[in-house]
Amino acid sequence: MTKPIWIEAAINGPWGKERQPGIPITIPDIVADGIAAVEAGAAIVHLHVYDVETGRQRDDWQLYAQAIEGIRAKVDAIVYPTIPILGSGYAGDMIGSGRYTHLEELAKRRLVEWGVLDPGSCNWTTFAGIPGGEAGFIYQNPGEHIREGMDVAQRHKIHPSYAIYEPGFARLGAALAKAYSGMPTPIYRLMFSDAFAWGFPPKPYALEAHLALLADCAPQAPVMIAGLGVDLGEIVAPAVARGVHVRAGLEDAFFGETRSNAQLIADMVRKVEAAGGRAASVAEVRTDLRTSRLA
Repeated sequence: MTKPIWIEAAINGPWGKERQPGIPITIPDIVADGIAAVEAGAAIVHLHVYDVETGRQRDDWQLYAQAIEGIRAKVDAIVYPTIPILGSGYAGDMIGSGRYTHLEELAKRRLVEWGVLDPGSCNWTTFAGIPGGEAGFIYQNPGEHIREGMDVAQRHKIHPSYAIYEPGFARLGAALAKAYSGMPTPIYRLMFSDAFAWGFPPKPYALEAHLALLADCAPQAPVMIAGLGVDLGEIVAPAVARGVHVRAGLEDAFFGETRSNAQLIADMVRKVEAAGGRAASVAEVRTDLRTSRLA
């Protein structure tokens, strides 16, 4: 029997068009790409929204609402936003006083089921930029910000989508989840990269190391492979064999990717099927989360 594997489409990310020319920036383009990704096999859509004049990320709940409502008017999917990238001047500034203000506003209107929550901080530098002196930046998630996100998730029953850039993120995320009574089950999204000098490369040994750690600290939690500037091809089959879910899309692809989000999702569906899995429906994703235990 084939395994139902969740497929998430990360359709744009914090990149400007100068880095990733194919990303959708305007709300109509974001909606169209989200719909196309779902039609190609994704059950989950992760998105960023932008100030159209600058092309930079702008975490305004009203923009997110337009994008989410536009996608869900045509297809049933879990659609969820990012958070401000504190520490980077590239990806836009925070709006308001809280990094989770937009998520709470969306939750009040019942527009979100998941929310990004990154339990840790790390240095971001590209391998390509290091020889030329690139300093990079520290992606910052101070403890009070993490707890702000946990409070919003607990209050509104939103599943935290933990981005696990470094192994310690998993340990902190698991400990925090246990400390918040009634917290919906987090999703542990393992972040690999070929382009950035954080975390693990997308290699089987790295997947096994992550899964061994999660077996200790969050043994029942759903796990997904993803990344930035990455080719996950080498670890899709071992991930599917272990029931680990997958993400694809222009946010995760190498800069300058020429394929569309729909094409990237269709390619991931083929890889999942070749590994003995199948694309899960959104109903199956929701059922899995209802029946999973918080560990």
